[in-house]
Amino acid sequence: MKFDILKHTLVPHHEILSGEDVEKLLKTYKIKKEDLPQMLVTDPVAKAIGAKDGDIVKIVRKSPTAGTSISYRLVVKKEII
Repeated sequence: MKFDILKHTLVPHHEILSGEDVEKLLKTYKIKKEDLPQMLVTDPVAKAIGAKDGDIVKIVRKSPTAGTSISYRLVVKKEII
């Protein structure tokens, strides 16, 4: 039996941004991809959604105080410090 990590109640919604959405995100916040927090390509959720090195993942969490919280992660092969 294989466990689907994306259906676990503690795992928020993850999605890979399209090229157009990446451009919009970077332009809106006036940042480069490298300025985003990182997520390893070996992360179980990254594997489950098929994220590759260089992709940006949008994470949507339900928050009791904010309602919805959105964050972004750059998928990397190796941690960049």
